[in-house]
Amino acid sequence: MENKAIAKIFKLYSQLMELFDENPFRTKAMASASFKIDKLPFPAAGATMEELSTQPGIGKSTAERILTILETGSLPELDELIAQMPSGVLAMLTIKGLGPKKIRSIWKDLGIESVGELLYACNENRLMEAKGFGFKTQEEIRKAIEFSNANQGFFLYAKVEKIAATLLGLLVSHFPEKQHMLTGEMRRKCEIITSVDILTTASITALGAFLEEHPIYTDVASLDNAVEFSDELGIRYRIQSTSEDLFARDLLLTTGSETHLEALASIQEDLPSLASETAIYEALGLAYIEPELREGAEEIRWAQNGQLPTLITFADLKGTLHNHSTYSDGVHSLEQMATYSKTELGLEYFGICDHSKTAVYAGGLSIERVQEQWAEIEQLNQKLAPFRIFRGIESDILADGSLDYPDDTLAKFDFVVASVHSNLRMDEEKATQRLITAIENPYTTILGHPTGRLLLSRPGYPIDFKKVIDACAANQVVIEINANPLRLDLDWRWQRYALEKGVLLSINPDAHRMEGLADMQYGVHVARKGGLSAEHCLNAFSLADITAYFAKQKK
Repeated sequence: MENKAIAKIFKLYSQLMELFDENPFRTKAMASASFKIDKLPFPAAGATMEELSTQPGIGKSTAERILTILETGSLPELDELIAQMPSGVLAMLTIKGLGPKKIRSIWKDLGIESVGELLYACNENRLMEAKGFGFKTQEEIRKAIEFSNANQGFFLYAKVEKIAATLLGLLVSHFPEKQHMLTGEMRRKCEIITSVDILTTASITALGAFLEEHPIYTDVASLDNAVEFSDELGIRYRIQSTSEDLFARDLLLTTGSETHLEALASIQEDLPSLASETAIYEALGLAYIEPELREGAEEIRWAQNGQLPTLITFADLKGTLHNHSTYSDGVHSLEQMATYSKTELGLEYFGICDHSKTAVYAGGLSIERVQEQWAEIEQLNQKLAPFRIFRGIESDILADGSLDYPDDTLAKFDFVVASVHSNLRMDEEKATQRLITAIENPYTTILGHPTGRLLLSRPGYPIDFKKVIDACAANQVVIEINANPLRLDLDWRWQRYALEKGVLLSINPDAHRMEGLADMQYGVHVARKGGLSAEHCLNAFSLADITAYFAKQKK
C-alpha cells in the first residue's frame, strides 16, 4: 500500500471523528498525521516501527496505526464509525464544499441520508432550512453534485495508463503470433478516458477463453466482433477482433474521433484496406496524421496542405520548470530534485518555483527564506555544473491581479511563474481581468495553470481565453501546460490558438517530489494534441538558449 493510500485512511478517520463530534484535539492529530504520512520521504510499507515513529510528527501511536493499516487495510476505530452511519452519508464526504460539520447537520437535522436525497433537497430549497446554509451554499452544493454525477465512469488517463498496458501485455504474451494495439481514446492520449479499447487479430472465441483465465475482468459480453467487460475499478474495456488484412484500416477507424472520421468520409466514404495507416492516408491525398491529432479540428486541412507540425516528444525536453521542494510544500529537497533531473532524466537545467509568502497553507517563502534558497542554489550550481538550477518562484496572483513580493524582490528571480490559488469564484470578467493584470506585470515570465481546474473534481474558473492568450502574446508571457495529470492546464483545445498567436508554451510538471518530475510525459501527450512542436516549447530550449531568453526577458 502506498503512502498516499494510508494517508487517505487517516484523513477519513479524522473526518468521521469530526462528523461524530469526537475530541477535537484527537481529530486534529489524525488530520495532521494524514498530512505527515503523505509527505514521508520513504514508503511506509516495509518500514519498521522505529523508522516510522522517529519521523517528525509521527509518534509511536501513529506508527502503530500505520502498521495496522498495512496489515489489515483499515483501522478498527474507523470501521466502528463507518458502521454507525448510512453509506450515503459517507458518500457526501466526496462532495466538494461539504465538510464533516455540514454533513452532520444535513444528516441529523434534515434526516438526509444519501447524495440523491441531498440533490433533491437542493432542488427543493430544503437545504436552506439547516443551520449554516444559505441559498449560495445550497447552489454550490447542487452544482458540485451535478458535476460529480457527470463524471461517473470517467477516469484520468494517468490512472488508466498502466492498467491498460498490463492488459495489452497479457494479450501479447498469450497470443504472441497476433497483432494487438491500444486504440480509441487511449491511443489519442485523451486526458479523460471512458473506455480502454484494443484492436486484435485474435478471435472472439479465443478472447472469451482468455478472459475466463483472468477473473479480475467481469461483466463479460461477447458481441459479433468484440468483447466488452469491466474490472473492479469500474473501468470499461472493449477488445475488437479483426483480420490481418483489415488491421490497418480498422486501427484507423477505431482511433479517430467521430469528427475526424466524418472528415475522412467526406473525402472518400469507404476507406481502402491497405497495409498501413500511412498508406491509407496517402490514398486520400493526406500526409500521415499522428493519433493524438485525430480529434476533428484542423488536422485534415494541415495534412492536405503540408502544414502538419512535427510534434514534440519527451526526448525534446531539455529542462524542467515549475517545481517545488521542502522549502515550501515539496517532499524532497532542492538538491534531491535537481540531482534527479540531472541523473535520472538527463536534463540540462531545473527551475525551482516554491510557493510565495501569501501561500501560508503551503509553507510559502518569506523574503528571508528566498534568500536562503538562493544561497543554496549558488552552492549547488557549482557542485552540479554544467547542470544549472534557475531561481524561480510560483508567485500567487492576488485578488487584484498583483503579484506576491515587492518589485525589488521579483526582479532578482531568474523567472516568475504567476498562478492563482485563492478566490476561485470570481465571475468571468473579474477572473479574466485579474489574469491580464498579472500578465501585464513586467516580472511575470510564465502564466501557471491558467484556469485552476482539477480534472473530474473542479471545473476551472471562467475566463475569456482569447483575451488572456492575446494578453500573453502582447506581453511575451509564456503559458504553462501544467503536466500534473489532475490539471493538464492549459487545455489542448486552446493551445492551438496560443500557437497561432505566437505564444510560447512550457510543459511544467508542478512536481512536489522526484517521481512527479516524470509527469512531464502527460504534459507532452496533451501538448501533442495541441499541435506543439519543440521550437515553440520553452523547456525544450537548450541551457544556453533558455539562459539567454531569461536574460532578455529581464531587460
